[in-house]
Amino acid sequence: MDLSTTYLGLKLKNPIVPSSSPLSRHVSTLRRMEDAGAAAVVLYSLFEEEIRMESKTLNEYLTQGTEIYPESITFFPEAPSYRMIGPDAYLNHIARAKEALDIPVIASLNGVSTGGWIEYTRLIEQAGADALELNIYYIPTNPELTGAEVEEIYLNVLRDVKASVQIPIALKLSPYFSSMANMASRLDDAGADALVLFNRFYQPDFDLDALEVVPNLVLSDSDELRLPLRWTAILYGRIRADLGLTTGVHTSTDVLKGLAAGATVTMMASELLQNGLGRIGEILTEVARWLVEHEYNSLDELRGSLSQINVAAPAAFERANYIQVVSSYGPGYV
Repeated sequence: MDLSTTYLGLKLKNPIVPSSSPLSRHVSTLRRMEDAGAAAVVLYSLFEEEIRMESKTLNEYLTQGTEIYPESITFFPEAPSYRMIGPDAYLNHIARAKEALDIPVIASLNGVSTGGWIEYTRLIEQAGADALELNIYYIPTNPELTGAEVEEIYLNVLRDVKASVQIPIALKLSPYFSSMANMASRLDDAGADALVLFNRFYQPDFDLDALEVVPNLVLSDSDELRLPLRWTAILYGRIRADLGLTTGVHTSTDVLKGLAAGATVTMMASELLQNGLGRIGEILTEVARWLVEHEYNSLDELRGSLSQINVAAPAAFERANYIQVVSSYGPGYV
């Protein structure tokens, strides 16, 4: 069974790529991912705050609106306290990963402003990264900031990064745009080589006893697949960029659904954190078995078969789905 695919111009042996997570912090674990069957790896993110920046724009973005509630200012630490490993160690990690692995190594940068930190992308390229995933994690809290201005933040960062490097760029997106299809098209036109759908926004929780807002990490489950699945299917065939599906990929069924929607690769982290790297090989075996049983010769025959442009009822991705769903369930009352 031919499980090969092409993502960011890179020939991959299969569509499973471990997404950015703490699992990628050690070269030994990266080797185990490769041995388990991973087709490529996305390294943990280097944050804009960790880079010796010329610009302090991000700190301004992060604290926009917090003066409305003075108690919330302390939730955002000063920029120096963000430092986790540091940019120099990150470059060294890229170089060591490239030396140790035969599969592509995709670096990850998490940032939102334009400015001096973007020049660091050149060093990432020089360190040997095969591609760069740009993770723009931004929650606009300023009521005076318009949707158009938020979109320009994404576009400006992408344009600046594209102007700095020659390696392919994947943009990891939030689903929270007023017109997701238009935004995807504009990012495609601006040069994104791939769109990764979607970034998980980790929501804070409330500690009622301490009256504090506290960080809270909850790993994904397969139910979260539906949002990226829907938009992957809608965008497939409408933009040139590759589509990477992430969030909610836990099983072979999830992988197959992502491919049928039109994804080039399916990315997972929570499943590997919960159940170990051996899940990669198990899922690949199950995917291959399903394809054989259903008489497919390769992934290409499945990819996009359930996308909006290929299904018999494309309205199922739009309002018709909403009407059908809300009409299909009831407690039996008449």
